[in-house]
Amino acid sequence: MIRAAREGDLTICQEIERAAGAPFADLGMSAVAEDEPPGLDVLRAFQRSGRAWVHVDDDDVPAAYLLASMVDGAAHIEQVSVCPTHARRRLGRALVEHLAQWARRRHVEALTLTTFTEVPWNGPYYQRCGFRYLTDAEVGPELRAIRADEAARGLDRWPRAAMRRDLRRSSAVTAPGWHP
Repeated sequence: MIRAAREGDLTICQEIERAAGAPFADLGMSAVAEDEPPGLDVLRAFQRSGRAWVHVDDDDVPAAYLLASMVDGAAHIEQVSVCPTHARRRLGRALVEHLAQWARRRHVEALTLTTFTEVPWNGPYYQRCGFRYLTDAEVGPELRAIRADEAARGLDRWPRAAMRRDLRRSSAVTAPGWHP
């Protein structure tokens, strides 16, 4: 089940982020694997703004989470992470679909994100979720600023890009646990 994140979920979200980052080390991306998750103050800001959701297990414990903001008029996925012990159960996709429904209810026409293009559970995964890579000309000023910040933090050592999913033409992807 997906629900809004609560204050008590935030430290669990940090644990999920650490665990979800670990597989990057196997790809030679140790800097990504060792990157600290967002601080509690950052997570709390998303939670209080109503832009943080968790996918919980049967005991109401978060197994995955998603943070979103508005960037260039699109609902932007700041982070989506799934605990590896819950991987391959479509929890991340369910969270993305939840955000798509949230955005549609607010008449937002697209989802955006930035991601590694050659990491199987990043760019290729998001393509399967209906996202497409943006050309430089399609990247708006706020998304361009996010990409510049990522580059400044060294994330462009690996191929990285911005992606978009148009909500006017895409239909919801059925995923377990997804409830609009």
